[in-house]
Amino acid sequence: MKLMIASDIHGSLYYCEKMREAYEREKADKLILLGDLLYHGPRNDLPKGYDPKGVIALLNGMKSEILCVRGNCEAEVDQMVLEFPIMSDSMILYLEGRMVFATHGHLFNSERLPMLKKGDILLHGHTHVQALKDCGDHLYLNPGSVSIPKEGNQNSYMIYENGCFAIRNLEGGEIGRLAL
Repeated sequence: MKLMIASDIHGSLYYCEKMREAYEREKADKLILLGDLLYHGPRNDLPKGYDPKGVIALLNGMKSEILCVRGNCEAEVDQMVLEFPIMSDSMILYLEGRMVFATHGHLFNSERLPMLKKGDILLHGHTHVQALKDCGDHLYLNPGSVSIPKEGNQNSYMIYENGCFAIRNLEGGEIGRLAL
């Protein structure tokens, strides 16, 4: 199974379209979104192409492809306009015999860990900073941000395929990789 993982679109139709193009190019089986889909929040500038209604239409057109968790910018009204579930704080995946705890990152993160056992994976967005880190007893992964990268990162997403996580820029260029 090939998964594409993305986070922090923040209402940018421009970057959401780039993400969809990457998803189609990658031919992934599912798109996992780690929250903050429609709004930029008070700490971020407006992203290029800010158009939450356009993002709603684009994502609803992909609804059968998407698995999603709630970010700190999501509200109940967002669930009223999006046609796929977005209000769960986390999801559990199993890849290569490892549990993957996927969340946005504002509730559980590397400072406030969920219940993980040795070898488990913490996957979240929220920081807008890419990570492929072996923490000794668990792995910490972050795809960065589709629309508002921070700390010099590129606009990015993550691919999981054949036991390997890879962070890529929106053109598909590899930024980093971590094999399980």
